[in-house]
Amino acid sequence: MNKKIVITGSSGRFGLVLKKKCKKKNFYFPSKKILDITNEKKIEKYLNKIKPDILIHLAGLSRPMQVHEKNITLSINLNIIGTANIVKACQKRNIKLIYFSTNYVYPGIKGNYSEVDPINPVNNYAWSKLGGEASVKLYKNSLILRVCMTEKPFVHKKAYGNVKTSFAYHEEIAENLLKLLDKRGVINLGGKAMYIYDFAKQENKSVKKIYLNKNKKNIIPFNSSLNLNKFKNLIKKN
Repeated sequence: MNKKIVITGSSGRFGLVLKKKCKKKNFYFPSKKILDITNEKKIEKYLNKIKPDILIHLAGLSRPMQVHEKNITLSINLNIIGTANIVKACQKRNIKLIYFSTNYVYPGIKGNYSEVDPINPVNNYAWSKLGGEASVKLYKNSLILRVCMTEKPFVHKKAYGNVKTSFAYHEEIAENLLKLLDKRGVINLGGKAMYIYDFAKQENKSVKKIYLNKNKKNIIPFNSSLNLNKFKNLIKKN
């Protein structure tokens, strides 16, 4: 592929993995100083200079999860307004936009969520990512990826034995992202549905099992696992 591809948020955890993998000259990884998603003029200036065909939007605010409860202004500015700024700039130039959202936009109760299931975030982080989705959805030349991923090796010393999700490591997500550059719409992206403890135990035998209290108000869902059939079918067709 000779198309020019710009990646925002390249200094983030996943961005660094993608940067290591995509060393070809057609991939561009601007720093936050050069491409500040909260500054429309800087976005315009950079895109006018590079003239990309595709923009992969990773930049935003994620951890710690509590920051989205304590500082909603920061959450709104980066994940909602910042994403809307990127959408407007891409639409103006007909740049294909790929937006990284989260599996947390689903209710997180029954699991095995497909792309057509109702969405109802359980925390402010997911609401902020859904706010970003709303602006991306207005632009037809776009792809929304609802992603479930984590670092390798598993970074935490403890893991929940009663919380199920669809974790995939960053390296696997990077591989699969490159297979989806020409797709549009909404696609779930992650790994096999598992309890977090069982997932972590595969790489870290010393991880300790803990349990999320069902009687407390929690900001993470008990079962946000993904149905990956759409992704698998698309890959088969390729």
